[in-house]
Amino acid sequence: MPKILLSDKLNEKVIEILENAGFEVKVGWDIPKEELPQIIGEYDAIIIRSATKVRGELLEKAINLKVIGRAGVGLDNIDLEVTMNRGIKVVNTPAATTNSVAELALTMILSSTRDVVKGTCEIKSNPESFKSMKKELFSREIDGKTLGLIGTGRIGTSLAVKCKALGMDAIGYDAYVPENPVVDMKPSMEEILKEADYISLHLPLTDETKNMIGADQFNLMKKGAVLVNCARGGIVDEKAAYDALVSGQLGYYCTDVFEKEPPSADNPLLTHEHVIISPHIGAQTAEGNYRASVQAAERVIEAFKDL
Repeated sequence: MPKILLSDKLNEKVIEILENAGFEVKVGWDIPKEELPQIIGEYDAIIIRSATKVRGELLEKAINLKVIGRAGVGLDNIDLEVTMNRGIKVVNTPAATTNSVAELALTMILSSTRDVVKGTCEIKSNPESFKSMKKELFSREIDGKTLGLIGTGRIGTSLAVKCKALGMDAIGYDAYVPENPVVDMKPSMEEILKEADYISLHLPLTDETKNMIGADQFNLMKKGAVLVNCARGGIVDEKAAYDALVSGQLGYYCTDVFEKEPPSADNPLLTHEHVIISPHIGAQTAEGNYRASVQAAERVIEAFKDL
């Protein structure tokens, strides 16, 4: 009977699925991460979300590990070179949290458009500002505006469908996927930057995408454009983003991710009123967690059938 460790919080349905498939399940999401290397050697498989980092000492001590299940999309918390060399199978759930992330990106777009975060913070701290804030928060609508997608995979396409339903146009650029049935694809990223009112990033962090949105790219954008990053920290040059906000070239920077998480207290983005932040919660919905948990369990079971 293979033994499997669940080291990050998953929907409890996953326990039933794995036990019915003949696994001995250890629920370990309350075990401190620093203690995992002490027990990982007992297990044939592990299912993680983003909190557990399967690399370094944890991977060294995982002497019986055969399969890693990632309940989510990104694999940057797994040392793929080591797992490949050791023949450890890695499976993930690329479609499970698509809607969760797309809805967060849409929330960012709407929040930046109607200044709801600024209004909430100001009125909570000073109720007397209610009338003055009504005059100050004279905003705009997204109807008729253009959404620009850099990366038009599952999440980008889902966001495009939602925004088009609200009256927006959707244009996109993807270096690897030149066609999309719901997005007007452009031949270069520069065209997206020049034409879009709202730009949303949907890319992995690689050597190619590291700091790909920097000073030159901000200068190409429409003055007052909104940039949404619910993808990965490090894709955006954070100092360049701050400078663009200060100059007014960038209207809002809405981000779920930072290059360093948590961001350091001296990160200038934390001081600017036109920065909207969420703490890397793109996939953190009950529905997304259920889909990711179930699909990860199913993929791990399938992986063991091939061993």
